[in-house]
Amino acid sequence: MDQMRAAPTRNSEYPWDAFDPFDYLVHNYSRLRADDEEILALTQAWFAEHAGRPGAVNGAAAVNGSGAHGIDVGCGPNLYPGLAMLPLCRSVTLVDYSHSNIAWLRSHLAHCGEIWRPYWERISPQDCRGRFEQARGWLAERGRIQHGSVFDLPAQTWDLGTMFFVAESITADYAEFDRAVSRFLRALRPGAPFAAAFMEYSQGYEIAGVPFPAVGVGATELRDCLADRATEVRIHRIPTGAQPLRRGYSGMLLALGITT
Repeated sequence: MDQMRAAPTRNSEYPWDAFDPFDYLVHNYSRLRADDEEILALTQAWFAEHAGRPGAVNGAAAVNGSGAHGIDVGCGPNLYPGLAMLPLCRSVTLVDYSHSNIAWLRSHLAHCGEIWRPYWERISPQDCRGRFEQARGWLAERGRIQHGSVFDLPAQTWDLGTMFFVAESITADYAEFDRAVSRFLRALRPGAPFAAAFMEYSQGYEIAGVPFPAVGVGATELRDCLADRATEVRIHRIPTGAQPLRRGYSGMLLALGITT
């Protein structure tokens, strides 16, 4: 009798080039959901708070886009974490491992689509950080697309960073999840502010019919993971609400902090 083949667990066992960025974009970001709006507001406030501190992210000068170098790890077709860093940055590096996601970024970065206007309006209410048309120009000018893995990021290279729905969604192995968080934080310089979002207790997901993995983590596991790697850690839980994004998760978590 043939033995049943074990389900894949590790990151390298999944077909990341089969990740469909168009399906993912339409399902997740075609409209600004309340949970993403809350995450975006908290992230923007955290970066603005940190930028206002003397010596942090080049201080107030960075608000005009003259200072920091940011990184968004595993961005896929989600541009709002990069947009949230844009007012603080002279460059924003968008890193992804999937060639299909890299192709999407190359075809869309030069002209940020209208789908992202509501997101930018939350980042720049009443155009206080620039109009959407200006943000488009900034993204085209300051955006840097980089093919690569979170596990291979160079150490202490960027001044602030985001990693949204990545570490828990690229493997079913907790040790790999922990290593992904560690490599993300290590890529930032000491004292750098970061924002990282996670699907709470995710059971995996499908994109255009292709299954992808997840590690089930909650606030306790996340706090333990960050304990020796960051200070000033704030973990916010965003409930699923009346209309969950999909089945198989219990909420979203946003971790804010400063690298050690």
